[in-house]
This record gives sequence, C-alpha cells and structure tokens, in this order.
Amino acid sequence: MIKNKANHESRDERVVNVYLPTVAMREEWKELAKKTGIPFSKFVIEHVKNSLQKEQNRETFASRAEILDNLKKAQEENIELNKKIKMYESLVFRLEEENRGYRITPFLNEDFSGDREYEPNLIKLFQSRLEVRKEEIFALLEINMQDVDKVKAIKKQIEILERYGLLKDIGGKWRWKG
Repeated sequence: MIKNKANHESRDERVVNVYLPTVAMREEWKELAKKTGIPFSKFVIEHVKNSLQKEQNRETFASRAEILDNLKKAQEENIELNKKIKMYESLVFRLEEENRGYRITPFLNEDFSGDREYEPNLIKLFQSRLEVRKEEIFALLEINMQDVDKVKAIKKQIEILERYGLLKDIGGKWRWKG
C-alpha cells in the first residue's frame, strides 16, 4: 500500500470509476449535488451509503433528506412556538399592567382604609439594590413618567415605606433598611 506524507491512503487507492448509463443522468446528479450544496463525489457517496444502510434495515438510520425534512419541520414548529410565546408575553404584560392599576388605586385615594398591596417590583428593587438613585426608580420599574397615576402611587408607596422606617432618604438616593 502506498502512503503519502500525511500517512493517508493515496488518491489512486480510493478512486472508483463508475459509468452511468447516460450523460444526462450524470448531469442530473451533478445538478442535485449542487442544489444540496455538497461536492459531487460526496453526494454520490452519501446516496450509496443511504441505499446500503436501508438494505441492511437499520432502524436508527436516517437519510440526509429525512434529516433535512425533520429539521424543516422543527424550524416551522419553532416559529409557531415563538409566535405563541410572544402572544403569551403580551397577555402577561397586559395582565400585570391591569394588576398594577388595581394596586395603585388605594394609594391614590387619600381616604382609603384597609390593607394596601405594594408594588412587588418596587420592594424587590430596593431589596436587591439596597440603594437606588431617585431619578432611576421609574425607569427601573418600567413606569412611564407620563402615567401620572402610577407615578403618584409609587411616590406614595415610597413615602409610606419611609414613614415606617423601611426606606431612608440619603440625598439623591433611597436606602433600603428593611
């Protein structure tokens, strides 16, 4: 056996001459190889291997075409699932906004008596950061400054938290003491 410098079998040892019945068949196969984006020799090798493996009845075998078909189906399913995720995220956002609206109402009513539910993201923000710059609070809570009622309710909650000693005004920041 003749070996080249890289210790591989020589090209001549690996060449197989195949004579197809017609030139048209050769051109058709070359065109199919081109469409799949693989070299002609690899295309022929894959199809011969596929045929042999199918003849051997291997259950775990999947041809390139089957793999590509499965990939296409998985990609289409992924697109549909992403659409559903976006829809669900939108619904969750709307529900959270609606809940936020219900939570702010008691803070806007000066005569309110009873339990009030604080904005959970406000409490989480202070607990996670311990100190928060005053001008960042609304951006961090993703509250539009144009939404006067929400801004007013958050300010009222901060005022109450400060009154109960859970927050301390330290100039340009609020410090969580809870």
